[in-house]
Amino acid sequence: MKTFFIKTAALLWPEVCPFCQKVCRTGICASCRRMIEKLRVREPRCMQCGKPLRHMEQEYCHDCMHTHHYYEKGISLWIHRPPVNTSIYQFKYHNQRRYGIRYAEEIVKIHGKTILSWDPDLLIPIPLHPKRKRKRGFNQAEILARELGKRLSLNVDSISLIRKLNTDPQKKLGHAERKNNLKKAFFLQKELSGVKNVVLVDDIYTTGNTIDAAAKVLKEGGVEKVYFLTISIGQGY
Repeated sequence: MKTFFIKTAALLWPEVCPFCQKVCRTGICASCRRMIEKLRVREPRCMQCGKPLRHMEQEYCHDCMHTHHYYEKGISLWIHRPPVNTSIYQFKYHNQRRYGIRYAEEIVKIHGKTILSWDPDLLIPIPLHPKRKRKRGFNQAEILARELGKRLSLNVDSISLIRKLNTDPQKKLGHAERKNNLKKAFFLQKELSGVKNVVLVDDIYTTGNTIDAAAKVLKEGGVEKVYFLTISIGQGY
């Protein structure tokens, strides 16, 4: 009976490519696959945030050379350009929750071994403020974290770290405003006893202020090392 319902659902809601929205039973169509492969983050990349760099002799991007980060390091799959950015927009704002499955599959395929090498005790999605989560209906970072947790057999904690301030969207703010916007935005409502390593999960990494604010709270709560992973990231220089 379960198989019958799965097959029926597949007929009624056929799989679509998360980048062009065309029906594609293989998940990502061949045309989009070629485009996103060109956007995959490769070396040289920043040794801390993982942003792609222009020159092999560079070790860190401009931001990481001039900013103290509370996290150890992070990785992202793609550069935040079309069609990746438009796909993530659909994922976040147009209820395309199933895109999270495809993103997780790609992340595990490319970066699964790296994530496991960090020996994480928990995956923690960057939380939304309850008001924003009610409006959207879900937290896209939590969907991604749970899909990654299933594939890597890692525990996901979407309860301990909460967002207590309903901050303005980061994309509308400048660098200094982004930092001020996130001061005291996060709160650890549950003790993470025995937790040494945590991987924060989010959709996009830009300046890193959101990841830093969350990592700072986690370290103040006793976590030793904080890493991050995102679907996409901005270009370094």
